[in-house]
Amino acid sequence: MEVVNFIINNILTQAAITIALIAMAGLILQKKPVGNVISGTLKTLLGFQVLSAGSSIIVQALTYFGQIFTEGFGMEGIIPSIESINGQAMNDLGLGSQIALTFLAIFICNILIARFTKWKYIFLTGQAILWMATMCTVFGYFAGLRGFPLILVGGIIGGIFAVAMPAIAQPIIRKITGSNDIALGHFCTIGYMFTAGVSKLVGDPSKSTEDLKLPKGFEFLQDTYLSVMVVMVPMFVITAAFAGPEFCAQFAGSTNYLMHAFLQAIQFVVGVYVLLSGVRLLLGEIVPAFRGIAMKVVPNAIPALDCPVLFPYAPNAVIVGFVSTTIGSVVAMFVLPVFSLPMILPGMLTNFFAGGTAGIFGNATGGRRGAIISGICHGFFITLLPALLVGIFNGLGFINATATDVDTVAAALLYAWLLLPLFKMMGV
Repeated sequence: MEVVNFIINNILTQAAITIALIAMAGLILQKKPVGNVISGTLKTLLGFQVLSAGSSIIVQALTYFGQIFTEGFGMEGIIPSIESINGQAMNDLGLGSQIALTFLAIFICNILIARFTKWKYIFLTGQAILWMATMCTVFGYFAGLRGFPLILVGGIIGGIFAVAMPAIAQPIIRKITGSNDIALGHFCTIGYMFTAGVSKLVGDPSKSTEDLKLPKGFEFLQDTYLSVMVVMVPMFVITAAFAGPEFCAQFAGSTNYLMHAFLQAIQFVVGVYVLLSGVRLLLGEIVPAFRGIAMKVVPNAIPALDCPVLFPYAPNAVIVGFVSTTIGSVVAMFVLPVFSLPMILPGMLTNFFAGGTAGIFGNATGGRRGAIISGICHGFFITLLPALLVGIFNGLGFINATATDVDTVAAALLYAWLLLPLFKMMGV
């Protein structure tokens, strides 16, 4: 068991190592020269680490923004966090080993489905699989499952999600990327497909976010990073002004609090720049290397990668999706309590990564108008589903807790609304 835990905790959940090893395996299976194998493996590792470094910079800036947003506008409510659920499940319920084995079972089930069916997607976002394993294990445990049945049921459900989510999104991914080389491995896909559907109904795909024609004096905004800066700087500075100098002093130190907010907005833009550089480097290596896996282990396999790999294809749509999703989540925050649901505070990290990806989906099916309108609907949708889960978690002893990624929420609701009653009928 210690060996299994080491592999899961130090290799499989370390996405950079996992993807680098997969790239190495693919190059070896293609019988590439030793130098090419080493070069491709290290460049894949480097590309993912650069991507991760960009993500870390963005996370740091958005964590700060979330804190001043909550203070500035006097928000009190529940912040969705699968990390806290994972911690409580391992520490209070002693489910650490079961979560680890369910993680492994999901990965194995994913490979078996891809090998023996027409759905050839290999889900490579290790952290997302860990959160799915956490949700399946917790709800399976409270459904009365123990030991091997708990791990098997969780592995099958998680494995199906790991193949089904990339599969349902792939027609739109092909439209976005212009190829079938990669798929989307992110457990927010139900939200993306919801967004794409709404955008198709209300939008105009002929007018893309990437084709905005600006007056000559504003042509500089066609530069992705400058346009991001123009949006983010006012958001950060105005929010800091509402939060006030006393609250912001804990972050700003001796720097003027508004200047600190300005610099944090610039850091956000730096993070976007680093992230997109890492994406380009990663894709340049992982796609050719993955052909070895496709040829030998899972014929015609397609790697399902984390959502930032899509950002370079429609960078304007990312910002449109982020802003509109944030608007929708703020609207939902006030509307849901009217219907006796808990107040869910906007999660800025989810709003950026999931909202930005939703913006790309919305733009692909309904252009800029569709991306804006469907983005607002997406913000409402990804706030509603976690709100529905709060009462169920309260009944399980996870007080005022809920999760973020809508696919993991959907898996939890599947257990709570279907499998739990079924197991009770069967006397489990």
